[in-house]
Amino acid sequence: MTKVFDSQFAWAGLALSMAAALGSVPVAATAAQSGPFACAAAGQKQEKGALLGAVLGGLLGSQVSKNERAAGAVVGAGLGAAVGSYAGCNAQVKEAYAAGTYQSGGRTLAGYVQPARFERAGGQFAVTTRVNLRAGPTTSARSVGMLAPGERFQALATANGGRWVLVGRNGVGVGYVARAYVTPTGYQRAAYGD
Repeated sequence: MTKVFDSQFAWAGLALSMAAALGSVPVAATAAQSGPFACAAAGQKQEKGALLGAVLGGLLGSQVSKNERAAGAVVGAGLGAAVGSYAGCNAQVKEAYAAGTYQSGGRTLAGYVQPARFERAGGQFAVTTRVNLRAGPTTSARSVGMLAPGERFQALATANGGRWVLVGRNGVGVGYVARAYVTPTGYQRAAYGD
């Protein structure tokens, strides 16, 4: 009787984990607004990876944990979703880079990033709060990802009177973030007056 109860509880936990992952996909697919789907590149590979990871992790977790199959399924689903999300985000970023780059104002930009009139060079910055990464230096530009609080990035330049910062990954501009939500780190603090 205990084995039947544990098995039913494990499948219920796995179903709840899958439902939670599926419930997050529409929000993440539209703009990668928050949560585990905050990738610096647009796409749906991260969501699909998280879902597949949750299913496989839940199944593996329920089989590995002999006495507490339900707990194993839930923990396995969570860990699997995290690993799948990470792998999917990496695939999205590689795909964005493969989509091509171009030169504008002496900067290399990802194909989906809008050009701007670039101002002073950047340096290293850190994000002060969760903030959208945008395709252009305006709030009306589409969101191409999110930056998390405390996340550090390479600033390639500023734009629009210093109100926007061009975020760089490996020397390529991948989007813009509002200057109000970031702060320079290290020796750049004095140069920017923070």
